[in-house]
Amino acid sequence: MHTREPSSTGNGQIEFLSFRLGGLEYGLDFRKVQELRSLKSLERFASSGEIVEGVAVSRGVIMPIVDMRVAFSEGARPLAQTDVIILQLSNCVMGMVVDGVTDVVKLSPAQISPLPVEPGAFDAGCDYFVGLGEVDGRRLILVDIDKLMSIKRNAAAEPGGAQQAA
Repeated sequence: MHTREPSSTGNGQIEFLSFRLGGLEYGLDFRKVQELRSLKSLERFASSGEIVEGVAVSRGVIMPIVDMRVAFSEGARPLAQTDVIILQLSNCVMGMVVDGVTDVVKLSPAQISPLPVEPGAFDAGCDYFVGLGEVDGRRLILVDIDKLMSIKRNAAAEPGGAQQAA
């Protein structure tokens, strides 16, 4: 089993932005979120492939937009009803298209358990999972968004990367 310690606030709780993607609910470190936008509110001016939905401008910042619905093999849906999480990652700003943003939740370390995975699964490129969070009867798959986005960016840059990224 595998768990990774995300950074915590002074009171020991960790804030996660929760979002829906393909019928599951995920969470990412809220400190990485710069803003939330609807996709149709962004000025998009280029398209580069399946996973990278294109390039957009938000508040004067040019950034790639990654469609996580395609990356996780959910296929594209109408773009007008989707949310974009604008992320401030360690080395760039980028937008992430999801089915919808749920809310911000605070989890204590006791509410985060390791993911039940096969031994060696994290050697196969799944080390972006932090653990499984439980709050109010909900389960969130917690992800290290910096690691996940670096994998998606690298896979999208390789020939045939869209198919290999999921």
